[in-house]
Amino acid sequence: MSVLFFKRFLQRPFQIASIIPSSKALVERVASKMDFSQPRVIAEYGPGEGVHSREIARRMSPDSHLLLFELDAAFSRALERQFAGDARVHVIHGDAASLPYELKRRGIACCDYILSGIPFSILKIDKKRALLRKTHDALAPGGSFIIYQVTNELKQHATLFEHAESEYFLQNIPPMFITVFQRAPSLHGRGRRAAQPRKVSGLVRVGADRSA
Repeated sequence: MSVLFFKRFLQRPFQIASIIPSSKALVERVASKMDFSQPRVIAEYGPGEGVHSREIARRMSPDSHLLLFELDAAFSRALERQFAGDARVHVIHGDAASLPYELKRRGIACCDYILSGIPFSILKIDKKRALLRKTHDALAPGGSFIIYQVTNELKQHATLFEHAESEYFLQNIPPMFITVFQRAPSLHGRGRRAAQPRKVSGLVRVGADRSA
């Protein structure tokens, strides 16, 4: 665990889900829920130090995109430094609720996967439901919303999704529920389609961005 992570936990304990970052085993287990066999668009809510982000970036193809939404300014700056040389990674210092806007301004129709480690249990019910709606609508048909949480209470609120599977993963401190919510596949297609960016004139350079 880095000094930065520990300091941020002490300063903002209700915004950081755990006192220590995810274990290597949890990171690998979460990444195994994603198919990296073709270019993907992936968003992550609350990446913190970027332990999951690094594994995703390591596995994804050169044509993929990873959007990181981090509210904490110190973590956001650290992520910008960490991924400064990777044009596939967009660091957004802002709320995860801005996902639709960030996708639109990059000419991206939707995400294949959205990953979240933010503590949904502390969010007010209206904000929780609004974020779930935006998350569902931002996914491609057949896309997945993957969360890792200390509790499994979010499952009762995620009724927008057509399918959900959970597992209790013990190889982490604390143990975590990993839940995969899936948006229904398209009636006119088979399986997941890669949500690749369209060609947009004057597209903002991929890299560190600030929306707050």
